[in-house]
Amino acid sequence: MELLGRNILSDFKAAHPDACSQIDSWEAEVKGADWQTPSDIKARYGSASVLKDNHIVFNIKGNKYRLLVQVAYKTKIVLVKKAGTHQEYMNWQV
Repeated sequence: MELLGRNILSDFKAAHPDACSQIDSWEAEVKGADWQTPSDIKARYGSASVLKDNHIVFNIKGNKYRLLVQVAYKTKIVLVKKAGTHQEYMNWQV
């Protein structure tokens, strides 16, 4: 998969250094992934939430943080839309 929106991840990691290793691991897995459907994501990330319009929310650091992406399965693109604390996530409009 091609990962777009790395600047959001960089800014997030700078603000939340405790999440760096998990974000770095997630990025590496995305680059090597070949997700065809939301079920492929759920098979690897059981706690991920599948939302409308191919949006996926990943829990980071045991749900301390959230990562919102949109996946274009046909073109193999994962777009990072937002990253933040669980509290910030509660105010996101998806």
